[in-house]
Amino acid sequence: MSPQLLQINYTFKGSRADFEREFRQVAGEIARVPGLRWKIWLMNEAKSRGGGSYLFDDERSLRAYLNGPVVAAIKSHPAFGDLSVQEFAVLEGPTAATRGPIEGSP
Repeated sequence: MSPQLLQINYTFKGSRADFEREFRQVAGEIARVPGLRWKIWLMNEAKSRGGGSYLFDDERSLRAYLNGPVVAAIKSHPAFGDLSVQEFAVLEGPTAATRGPIEGSP
């Protein structure tokens, strides 16, 4: 089974400092999610857009995260809107050839 990439994007109200303060504590919770290899945090402050790319060991881990408390909190938080979720299987061969950070055991 190939690793799974999750892309979540949203709009946000507030400043980058507000955003970083809000997610400082949540980052530790996300880091402990079973099956998560890594997350890259995204920000376009000028357009009030944020998000993240996540690499999971497998689809089961990705699905558990999507149905878990962190994503539920984002969906219900008044500072976030226009949530977009996309899921992808990782093509390991081409990704390894272009030095994509996918190593790790599933």
